[in-house]
Amino acid sequence: MSLAERYSSVKERVASACLAANREPLSVELIVITKLHPTEVAHELFDLGHRHFGENRDQEAKPKAEALRTAGREATWHFVGQLQSNKVKSVLSYASTIHSIDRESLVKELGKQLENQDREIDGFIELNLTEDSGRGGVSEENLEALTELVLEIPRLRLRGVMAVAGLGKEPRAEFDRTLQLAERVQRLAPSATDLSMGMSEDFETAISMGATHIRVGSAITGPRPA
Repeated sequence: MSLAERYSSVKERVASACLAANREPLSVELIVITKLHPTEVAHELFDLGHRHFGENRDQEAKPKAEALRTAGREATWHFVGQLQSNKVKSVLSYASTIHSIDRESLVKELGKQLENQDREIDGFIELNLTEDSGRGGVSEENLEALTELVLEIPRLRLRGVMAVAGLGKEPRAEFDRTLQLAERVQRLAPSATDLSMGMSEDFETAISMGATHIRVGSAITGPRPA
């Protein structure tokens, strides 16, 4: 299948999943992850009408974003990977949303750089659904404290939570836990109702459980280059 065919197929699957869940297709934002793929993939998807792209490494995302902007193509970039504090300034130069807010030091650096750049940004608190503290995402016991800290940053608009279903785990159970943790966030931030969950393997399940943002890579872009 060509890129255009894979893209069309995923769009149809999103629409079908929304129909089955009695939801409007426009209630789900499809973010295409172009990780490790050449910038030409983003250009081609832009030509197909797509506007929302995601990357997890600043050194790859920034040149892609700049290339599209230079070509007069105003895309929307989402940063979805673990964000190092020393990369915040760079990421804020192109990203509109950060899906991986997971620790106090990152929130403080975001607050500092947003003030310096006189801008605002949307953000999701990333949840760690595993027992591995080395994985990205805030632990369950630190969730409320991090949420309160995010709410202290006026230029950081908290949209909701982000989660990745664990390898070998049943996605529905993982997303059900995500919903439970999201409710805890919403007690402190009632407007933070968005859910960034669902990837190539499980986005239809995520849509059935209320995902508002799905992050799809290989199902559209194909296997990543070696």
